Amino acid sequence: MSIAITGTGSYIPSTVITNRDFEQHHFLNSDGSPFAHSNEVIINKFKAITGIKERRYAHSKLNTSDLAFLAAEKAISDANIDKETIDYIIFAHNFGDVAHGQNQSDTLPSLATRVKHHLRIQNPTCVAYDILFGCPGWIQGVIQAEAFIKAGIAKTCLVIGGETLSRIVDPSDRDSMIYADGAGATIVQNIDNEGELLSHATATHTYEEAYYLFFGKSYNEKKDDTKYIKMYGRKIYEFAVTHVPSAMKDCLTKSGVDIEEVKKIFIHQANEKMDEAIIARFYALYDKEPPKGIMPMNIGELGNSSVATIPTLFDMVRKGKVENQQIQKGDVIIFASVGAGMNVNAIVYKV
Repeated sequence: MSIAITGTGSYIPSTVITNRDFEQHHFLNSDGSPFAHSNEVIINKFKAITGIKERRYAHSKLNTSDLAFLAAEKAISDANIDKETIDYIIFAHNFGDVAHGQNQSDTLPSLATRVKHHLRIQNPTCVAYDILFGCPGWIQGVIQAEAFIKAGIAKTCLVIGGETLSRIVDPSDRDSMIYADGAGATIVQNIDNEGELLSHATATHTYEEAYYLFFGKSYNEKKDDTKYIKMYGRKIYEFAVTHVPSAMKDCLTKSGVDIEEVKKIFIHQANEKMDEAIIARFYALYDKEPPKGIMPMNIGELGNSSVATIPTLFDMVRKGKVENQQIQKGDVIIFASVGAGMNVNAIVYKV
């Protein structure tokens, strides 16, 4: 049995928000006190650490489920399948549909149900459900799809990662500059000669790490009690560079593939410096240096769209839309992510 990704699609919002768009923000520390430095200094330091110079925000008329539907249409077309043959629609997100100008989450019905409705799929045995797994959600969705296929209860799954993080950020928090919107979708099937999922690994760390990412009040005490996405950036960085490399190594060991055979590593686009440190530490476990070009990145232009970053990046590289990056049939690649929970996972995949 060969379980492969046979189609990909992504939706990248057209609204471009540059770092200069944050110049007039009134950034505050977590205790509500003002920063000692100007916004120009704050933004330049932000760019140096994260690599982000711009990001994409969804059109006001589009919600997360709409972005996902548009990405799913492309994935279905790319795989050249009949949508009525899809057995499962697995939608990974974190905040549901958040209407423009609001930050109340709407998950009734589930976003996967909404995507199935938008796709006009009539088959009632196409089961649609959501998963909440932080930024690693799309990878976990692919792992679940593989389990369904191996169990013989599915042949074709649509796995989606989508988010509109721009609608749940605190404008007084400098971390708001990180977040972006987008959606990526993949078709996972039991099919020969189209690639193969070789191994996977997942872990959830909660003893001390559960609330490194959380929902909290604005740093501006004058605002109401509305809550926004918050994070302990330093703790997340230290957690990620410690646990993601070991998860990747465990996954690669399970696959039986040698480190020299890995052609590309698709890391959650969270922070450029953090991702570079993860890759360096991963290769250090083999007493090696990372090969040039091993890690495709699009965070500089697209920002951090959470669960959408890996499927959108994979789709873009697969279709030749990332400069100097490509994958060929037979290449071994690794997907790896870290996020709220704190969850870590990885997949070794042969294209």
